[in-house]
Amino acid sequence: MLKIQQITLLFALLLVCACQSGQQQEVKEANVAQAEDIEQKLKDMGIALYELPAPEANFVRAVRTGNLVFMAGHGPVTPEGNSVTGKLGQDLSIEEGQEAARYVGITLLSALKAEIGDLDKVTRIVKVLGMVNGTTDFTEQPKVMNGFSDFMVEVFGEKGKHARSAVGMGSLPNNIAVEIEMIVEIED
Repeated sequence: MLKIQQITLLFALLLVCACQSGQQQEVKEANVAQAEDIEQKLKDMGIALYELPAPEANFVRAVRTGNLVFMAGHGPVTPEGNSVTGKLGQDLSIEEGQEAARYVGITLLSALKAEIGDLDKVTRIVKVLGMVNGTTDFTEQPKVMNGFSDFMVEVFGEKGKHARSAVGMGSLPNNIAVEIEMIVEIED
């Protein structure tokens, strides 16, 4: 009787393992099917990446260690090449701040492409620090940063969802409206 129970248990375990293996294969196939050409997607969205000028100080725009890329703080640059400047709560509305944060996203992706060569290597936007230039009573930094976060999800889907901090600053370099740092995981 013991042997029948052992055989039944072994059969049940094999069946569970086979089912899990099949599910893992389905997930892998779904991930491959969802793979996109990120740069083509950006073009389809009407977004052009661009070459950034070299930093004017003793730092680099990105540092790669292992499969993580740490991006320096970047500001909002419009398609015309101008910086978005001003304080939220005084010079700019929340909507204008969100647009500025989206522009920072484009700038960061331009710098990331220069560092890694192919944005399809991105496996996850890991962590973001958003610094918002605002008046002392401005408290809507998270709403401003939603412009950036929504853009990352629009571009990368689930891989674009990230941990985030959104903080207020009394000033930012050259009076830019938003500065954002980003940590990105890439495939080996």
